[in-house]
Amino acid sequence: MTTDALARAPTEATRRVFFALWPDEGQRLGLVHATAKATRACGGRPVPAANLHVTLCFLGSVAAARVAELDAVARRVAASRRAAEAAVTLDFERLEHWARPQLLCALAAAPDSSAVAPRAQALARGLGAAALAAGFSPDLKPFRAHVTLARKVVKARFDERIRPLRWQFTAFALIESRTLAAGPAYSVIGSYPLVEAEKVRT
Repeated sequence: MTTDALARAPTEATRRVFFALWPDEGQRLGLVHATAKATRACGGRPVPAANLHVTLCFLGSVAAARVAELDAVARRVAASRRAAEAAVTLDFERLEHWARPQLLCALAAAPDSSAVAPRAQALARGLGAAALAAGFSPDLKPFRAHVTLARKVVKARFDERIRPLRWQFTAFALIESRTLAAGPAYSVIGSYPLVEAEKVRT
C-alpha cells in the first residue's frame, strides 16, 4: 500500500477502557466531605464527585470491536470470585501527594488485616492476567487501592489522616473514558457481580 493510500485508509475505531470499583453516589459524597479541607488546601484541580473510582486494571485504547471480549473476560473473573462470595471492602484512612503525576489521592487499607486491600489486589491481579491471556495489553503495574481526588497538585500542605471511611463493593465495572473539553467523562459499559444476588439482599 502506498503512503497516500495509507493516509486515506480509515483508522479502526477504538475505546479507552479500564476495570474499576465503581462507587455509588453516597459513597462518593462521603469521601468528598471527608477530604474537602485537604482538597481545597492542596491547590490542585478537584476531580468531580461523579468521577471518583478505584481503578483495578487499565486497558488503554482497545479496538471497539473487541469490547465484547473484555465483557467475556470480566464475566469469567466475576464468576470465579463469586465462588468465594468475596465482596471487596476498602477503608480509606489517609491521603498522599503523588509528586510526579501531581495527584492528591485517598489511600485504602483492608480492615482487620496487615495486608493492603487483599481482595481488591486479588481481583486486580485476576483481571490483569485474564486480559493478558485474552490478547490485550493491560497495565500490570502493582495495584494500589486509591482514589484520585485532585490533579495538578504542586504542593502538599494537608493533614495526611482523614476520618476513616468504608467503601464496600459487591460488583466491579468495565468503564469507558472519554476526553471532553470540560475534562474526562466516564461511562459504565458493564457491571459484574462478585456476590450472589441473594447474598446481597440479606
